[in-house]
Amino acid sequence: MGGPVSQKHIVVGVCGGIAAYKVLELLRLLTKEGAVVDVILTKNATNFITALSVEALTHRRPYISMFDPLCSPYTHIELGQSSDLFLIAPATANILGKIANGIADDLLSTTVMATTAPVLLCPSMNEKMFLNPIVQHNLSKLKAMGYYVMEPGSGELACGATGPGRLPEPQEILEEISSLLSPKDLKGVRCLVTAGPTREFADPVRFISNPSSGKMGYALARAAAHRGAEVILISGPTHLSPPKGVKLVKVISTLQMRDAVMAEARRSDIIIKAAAVSDFRPKMKFEHKIKKDTSPLIMELEENPDILRELGELKREHNFILVGFAAESQDLVANAQKKLLKKNLDVIVANDIKMEGAGFGVDTNQVKIIVKDQGILDSGLRSKDEIAHLILDKVKGLLGELHKGP
Repeated sequence: MGGPVSQKHIVVGVCGGIAAYKVLELLRLLTKEGAVVDVILTKNATNFITALSVEALTHRRPYISMFDPLCSPYTHIELGQSSDLFLIAPATANILGKIANGIADDLLSTTVMATTAPVLLCPSMNEKMFLNPIVQHNLSKLKAMGYYVMEPGSGELACGATGPGRLPEPQEILEEISSLLSPKDLKGVRCLVTAGPTREFADPVRFISNPSSGKMGYALARAAAHRGAEVILISGPTHLSPPKGVKLVKVISTLQMRDAVMAEARRSDIIIKAAAVSDFRPKMKFEHKIKKDTSPLIMELEENPDILRELGELKREHNFILVGFAAESQDLVANAQKKLLKKNLDVIVANDIKMEGAGFGVDTNQVKIIVKDQGILDSGLRSKDEIAHLILDKVKGLLGELHKGP
């Protein structure tokens, strides 16, 4: 089992625009995620990227002409109807006008007419062209007909002009594709996720913290949003951009995180505590930077509140699914099961921080998902996005049982 893109058949139409070079990186990302990618290049697109580059990244020869030896008389129908998603990037004014007005005079436009899959259009062009009333009319018409349109970015364009018309970055397009292909099985569910580290300052420049990057928590928030949930992400300091459609609450200390979590907990259906909070904080915070001197410095610590334990107690009065994490360096399963029972969790996700490719700061993880009164699922080494969906699959099953009642 992989993420929402894994094993999906995605047809990518590439039109003749300078932004076509960005699509090569997108093809690499889609293939890395396990998608089967077929590419249709318009004749003009071959002036910007080559068929050889496309084949090297997708391991499949691209289609260019309806009368290419690679094509059969039914290629446009086969590609259109076998695809799980149809993407056009960059979508030029020309292809937008063709689709909006039913013109099918080349392989790309003919295949779009034959597809029964969702179609995602990523317009990219000069800002004057994009804002042209005819182009805007065509986009409105396409949206009304059920086509998905990803709005272009705004900034400096290849022609030197500034304004809307930039093709979104490949990672942003991949996220939109993942959202469209994800099941909307958490629609109507309110999901609270915590992520990242907390910082406990001893003076204005020094603090106690940990190496957490927040990547696992952000992946969970992103996956839940893709699956239709209303997501509140409470995050300690990270360098990550918040997932699209997620409400972000920024905090710094464990006390701030505790207050933010408790303010949202009673209204949540799912709470996933993926943050790596500091267990202790300096008992005294110095107003000014501590200077070096000859005398030894002893820093006294005091215990921070145990947010997960408080949530476990609150769960006895309010119906929500509670998921915790256990980062361990020894006795992984035993320590995780002990924490599961002690803190009244429904699910605990345990990972060995000494394992290569797992734990803090990396894009992959290998975890054991332990569900109360059920078995243990070993994820194997996967991307954190994939693991987020595995966790949500387990949570979704428990949520169904919770709503059944006694």
